[in-house]
Amino acid sequence: MVVEFAVLMPVAIVVALIVFNLVQFASSCSRFDRVALDAVTSQGVAPAGNQNTETAVGAVQGALEQGMGDLHVEVSVRAEGPSMGGKGSGHELDFPVSPLLTRFVCTMRYEPWPRVGSIAGVHGGSPVALTHERSLTVDRYRAGVIV
Repeated sequence: MVVEFAVLMPVAIVVALIVFNLVQFASSCSRFDRVALDAVTSQGVAPAGNQNTETAVGAVQGALEQGMGDLHVEVSVRAEGPSMGGKGSGHELDFPVSPLLTRFVCTMRYEPWPRVGSIAGVHGGSPVALTHERSLTVDRYRAGVIV
């Protein structure tokens, strides 16, 4: 029975770590989706002061970092002008459909736990990072217009 326990215990620990990380990632994704929507609609639509894209991206990223506070995730935001059609549709144009529309792409990066470690010279940890992306298109100059 001791041999069976010694063989199954590492497998049970690995399975428990995988389940733990999947639950943490799902929880982080749920929170990120809500926070990203709130951040883009409140900060990206009508940023305070200067109406340039860099100010809006900075305001949205600051709101995202504050909203995701206690979770150990990295967030990034980029803004781009939407094109007609979409990726792979064959109808993409080189100019924006409307110069007033801005697409905010918010990305969350989660590194599974344990991050890096070594026990008795054996390096553990996950080499991958999970990412989750949320994009919202808004008219930055008219509050309440979300496409």
